[in-house]
Amino acid sequence: MGAFFRSEEVCLVQLFLQSGSAYNCVSELGELGLVEFRDLNPNVNSFQRKFVNEVRRCEEMEKTFTYLEMEIARSLSPPLTGPLPSPVPYAPQPRELMAIEEESERLARDLREVSRNRDNLRNQLTQLSQYRGVLIQTHPLTVSQVPRSSLETVALLDSRQDIRLSFVAGVVHPWKVPSFERLLWRACRGYIIVDFREMEERLELPDTGEVIQWTVFLISYWGEQIGQKVKKICDCFHTRTFVYPEGAMEREDILDRLQGRILELKTVLSQTEDYLQQLVYRSVAALPQWKVSVQKCKAVQAVLNQCSPSVTDKCLIAEAWCPVRKLLLLQSALIEGSRKNGSGLDSFYNRLPDTSAPPPTLFHTNSFTSGFQSIVDAYGVASYREVNPALYTIITFPFLFAVMFGDVGHGLLMTTAALWMVLQERDPKLRASDNEIFQMMFGGRYLILLMGLFSVYTGAVYNECFSKGLSPFPSGWHIQPMFQHYNWSDETLKGNRYLTLDPNVTGVFLGPYPFGIDPIWRLANNHLTFLNSYKMKMSVIIGVIHMTFGVCLSFFNYIHFNQLSSVFLVLIPELLFLLCLFGYLVFMVVYKWLVFGPRVSDRAPSILIHFIDMFLFAENKDNPPLYNGQMIVQKVLVVVALASVPVLLLGKPLYLYYNHRRRASIRVLR
Repeated sequence: MGAFFRSEEVCLVQLFLQSGSAYNCVSELGELGLVEFRDLNPNVNSFQRKFVNEVRRCEEMEKTFTYLEMEIARSLSPPLTGPLPSPVPYAPQPRELMAIEEESERLARDLREVSRNRDNLRNQLTQLSQYRGVLIQTHPLTVSQVPRSSLETVALLDSRQDIRLSFVAGVVHPWKVPSFERLLWRACRGYIIVDFREMEERLELPDTGEVIQWTVFLISYWGEQIGQKVKKICDCFHTRTFVYPEGAMEREDILDRLQGRILELKTVLSQTEDYLQQLVYRSVAALPQWKVSVQKCKAVQAVLNQCSPSVTDKCLIAEAWCPVRKLLLLQSALIEGSRKNGSGLDSFYNRLPDTSAPPPTLFHTNSFTSGFQSIVDAYGVASYREVNPALYTIITFPFLFAVMFGDVGHGLLMTTAALWMVLQERDPKLRASDNEIFQMMFGGRYLILLMGLFSVYTGAVYNECFSKGLSPFPSGWHIQPMFQHYNWSDETLKGNRYLTLDPNVTGVFLGPYPFGIDPIWRLANNHLTFLNSYKMKMSVIIGVIHMTFGVCLSFFNYIHFNQLSSVFLVLIPELLFLLCLFGYLVFMVVYKWLVFGPRVSDRAPSILIHFIDMFLFAENKDNPPLYNGQMIVQKVLVVVALASVPVLLLGKPLYLYYNHRRRASIRVLR
């Protein structure tokens, strides 16, 4: 908790890494997450650094892994629903990296070849199935004689020529059928006979993988010119045409051969699919560890590129920020890295003196605090060794959300959803989800859990559940005494839409509601006025307390950094300005709640008018004072608040200017 309350104390260390064991040493440091390296080659181009070839090699392997992932997603049946569990590997040694590279390239090469063969077989099978469908669907349409109506049409053209009927058969996408038929009729002027029929078998579209029911067409025409027009129109609509024999015996012979060829292709395609599945499963089993290994290797090489070679080129020199309390662990990691490499000379570190460079801010978080720390970091990261506001955001952020959201029903729904994510937080399927919105919610599961719990509490205060009122306890207001005191009757209730309950009548108001707001207020015509006034005043009180607490936190920063001048020139003036104005407003709200009860509520003054008159140094005779001597207290508070403004604006700059002049004069005297 100490490290979370204030950022970790870090120091700058200089690492001397032996050339042979530098890779293993950096790998050990990376596994422990101990240090943050500094770039000692800021002026060197990324492509001119020492280990750039190793980085490129890792990037090429990542491209291969991307292809394997695409093939897995496209070819694996059934598809994976989450990552396979596997132990997290260390950064691979050069020999292991070479084995990964060779095996991944071999798998990628085999997958490309088998996938290409599978696609070719599928295209051939689709074409043969379409050809078979064309022959089956058009066989009843073709007869040895030309229809009578067609003969009459041809006879009108040229009664003396012999009639020779030609055919064009194929398949077309069902969406293109209306426009295809319309263009054929207009271009050929009706001198053709077109028949459309749907195939019984649904086939896969090779380009998109969509399974559709193709439409078979058979076009009968006369003459070469009409035939050329028909073929051009078929090409324009990207139809697939097939050779259509004129004789029935020839069509039956081709159909028999097609049946045998289709069976052979299905057998070969099945064997190809089985082999492809074997390759895919081999990729699935090895790919997760390969990816982690190559990513770690790439990260290590990137760190080595930030190091500077020594004069003798026998070791690499690196600089890094390390927590002070983990320096012993740092030395142990360097020794372990040297031992893995079998080096006789251990790598070591040297702690550098304080530099002018500001150290990085380090907060140790866990699964519970990481969500709150991310919210604070989104607005601004605290400076080195400053108080971490995320610790207090764990309570303030969910509570302020609940003040606005407060509803028991909706809060329970949020709590249930967040509790499910908390209980399933170790599930690798949830952690590896590709949905960005879900990942954001999963990362803030503890935040949503607290928001839901606080919303249940504030919803109970508001007595609301799914925007409906709750009545867990009997109301503190009773109407029966009003009948006895004011002689109300049934006619009184029927003749008046609204009636006022007088709390000064004995028995009408027996005391405040046990918890939250009395549900009887929902029946009042001033319901919104009462609730808005209540929520506005509570918001002001909570906001002033929140701001005051935030200002008070700076006291710990000033004491830690030994800045006593800031306590008197910044902190105290800020508190005086805040409390003399807005703190006094909170005091007036609470004082009015405590002092003015039901019997004197008609004489209660307006706080808003008092607050305005406070700045004007005026007194309103129509608005009675809250207490005796109020005008004197308010004038003193305004004067103190106004006096703190120049101190805030000029105090710290003048103090810094004075110190600068004093140091300059001391240097001159020396």
